[in-house]
Parts: sequence; C-alpha cells; structure tokens
Amino acid sequence: MSEAKWYVIHTYSGYENKVKANIEKTVANRHFEDKILDVRVPLEDVQETKNGVTKMVQRKMFPGYVIVNMIMDDETWYVVRNTRGVTGFVGPGSKPVPLTPEEMWPLGIGGGAESSQGAKPKIVVDFEKGDMVVVIAGAWSGTEGVVQAVNAQKQTVTISVELFGRDTPVEISFSEVKKK
Repeated sequence: MSEAKWYVIHTYSGYENKVKANIEKTVANRHFEDKILDVRVPLEDVQETKNGVTKMVQRKMFPGYVIVNMIMDDETWYVVRNTRGVTGFVGPGSKPVPLTPEEMWPLGIGGGAESSQGAKPKIVVDFEKGDMVVVIAGAWSGTEGVVQAVNAQKQTVTISVELFGRDTPVEISFSEVKKK
C-alpha cells in the first residue's frame, strides 16, 4: 500500500468549506477512511484594524483551495475530482503533485507540527498612501505623519514625519500606528 501524501485541490472560490464537507461525507459513505485521511481549509489568524477598532479574525490562507491527505489511486482521484465544487487537482494536466514538507510547514502541518505556533498573526490595516496616521507605540509615539508606503509583506508602513524642519521617511510596524 502507498503512503498518504498531501495534495492541493482547486475549488470554486467561496466553496472551500462546502467541498471539505462533501469530501468528508463521501469518505464516510464509501468507507474510504483508510485512503482519504484528512481534508483541510488552511486558515490564518489576522489582526484587522478598521475605524480604529482592532480585532482578531480567521481568514482563508488560499481562497479557492483545499488540501487533502490521501493515498492517491484511481478510486480516490475519481472521488475527489468528481466532488461538487472541485475544479481539479493542482499539478500539470490531470496528474496531481503532492506537497513537499517545505511547502506544508507554513500551513502548520509540516515537520510533524499540528499548528504554526509562534507565528505572528498578520495585521490588516484600513489606511493607505496619503492618509494621516498617529504613532501609538515605540520611539515615535504621539507623532503624526502622512503614509508614504504600505508594505503588507513586512507588516510595516513608511510615514513622513517632520524632523528638524524637514520631512523624513520613517518605517514603523503596523501594530504601532493607527489612522487619525
């Protein structure tokens, strides 16, 4: 018997949870529990700030995709591929390619870890270039500035502050800034 591997399934956007439920129902009905072991919709915790109110929300890491831990054979491929809402497996043509351990790690399932503990939640902000913001923490606390650039990848914002009579760009973490 082959070893179970993680595969990525492409779905209609917004149907991820429905596809997960449909696959799990099919697995139970056909008694494939030993072939299709796990179905997941990868989620991430995101700190969202809107109108000055910050809250933690869960967001899909990859909208339109579901990951499945399964033993790939003709039966399991057919069951998953023909589930309502599934458009296909990720891979060239009709040949699914399993995820590598390096690809699984950011999803919280690599290296034997069941969750991505220690990972900082991403912060989503409601300001953009040209907005006026106030620094609420750190060395620049209380300083006002105009947003020059927003870097979602690094979770930083570059603001222009007046220093010694000149506008100076300063890079500050999202968590230390709020919209004025």
